[in-house]
Amino acid sequence: MATQRISVRVPEKIAQRLKERSRMTGARESAVVRDALEQYLSKSPDEQTAYDLAREAGLIGCVQGAPKDLSTNKRHFKGFGKAK
Repeated sequence: MATQRISVRVPEKIAQRLKERSRMTGARESAVVRDALEQYLSKSPDEQTAYDLAREAGLIGCVQGAPKDLSTNKRHFKGFGKAK
C-alpha cells in the first residue's frame, strides 16, 4: 500500500493526549492518528449522534445552577414522563 506523509500542527494538549493514548495502547502515534482519521472520515456528515449535535450547538453544560448529578441521580427523575 502506498502511503503519503503529511504534517499537522496540533495544540500541546492534543499532542499530550496523543502520546498518552499511544502509551496506553502500545501503538505508535502515527497509527493512532491514522485510526482516528479513518474513523472520522468514514462517518458521513449527517451521521451525527444527538450528543454530537447538542455539543456543537453549545448545549452541553450550558445550564447554570443545576445539580451536578442531574442526569444520574434517580431522585431528579421522580415523576418524569408522567402527565400532570
